[in-house]
Amino acid sequence: MLSSIRRRRPFRGNGPWIVIAAVAVALLVTPFAVAAGEGRPVLGGSRNPSSNKSLAYSRETQIIANNTTYGTRQSNKSTSGGGAIYGCRARTGTKACLRASNLSNGRAFSFATNSGTEVGRIDGPTAAAPFTTSATGVATGLNADKVDGKDAATITADANRFAAVAANGTLGSQRGVVAATNTGAGTYRVGFGEDISKCALGATVINNDVAGIATAELAADNKTVTVVTRVAATPGTPVNEPFHLTVTC
Repeated sequence: MLSSIRRRRPFRGNGPWIVIAAVAVALLVTPFAVAAGEGRPVLGGSRNPSSNKSLAYSRETQIIANNTTYGTRQSNKSTSGGGAIYGCRARTGTKACLRASNLSNGRAFSFATNSGTEVGRIDGPTAAAPFTTSATGVATGLNADKVDGKDAATITADANRFAAVAANGTLGSQRGVVAATNTGAGTYRVGFGEDISKCALGATVINNDVAGIATAELAADNKTVTVVTRVAATPGTPVNEPFHLTVTC
């Protein structure tokens, strides 16, 4: 009876082999569970390795070449463009979505177009810098529309301020001046809208009938200039005279 029962027990004598086989399967399956996308062929016209996030590549996919042209080439013959697109979810301070690194002394990147009016475009938030650089050499051929947020007309205006003031203190043509006042005989106050402490001042009497002298002095607020006008006949006595005041920064 007992011997009959023993003969009918399943897996009798195979227990150790079953354990060994289970361990072997686990060891073989584990790498594919961790990196399920690796080792699969790349399929054209499909998402590789799969739209299943769990099958995404977990290691770098490297394409290494040794030739005199290019290691890889991506192109689109459609006239709507779209040769390649690279995307990522990089946060501030992490690696960029795209990096071209030249390990020798040549160019790291090059952009070219056969025709058209624009070679490329950088899109981003309006307040963001298009790019930054640690290089300080001259960018040959660079035509910048603005420097420090100012165009050429604004830079010229900021660098050259002036005022034409009549003998009674009335302000005429001006750039960067907010007010002009005759405060006494031959004495005027001319106010500017910005700090001009780093600029050079020059004042000239503009009366063609007499030889005049004008002096300019910057006040403590760095925005107001005191101008005193005199005539050569009585150089020690201030006299009301029209004048030009120039400020060059």
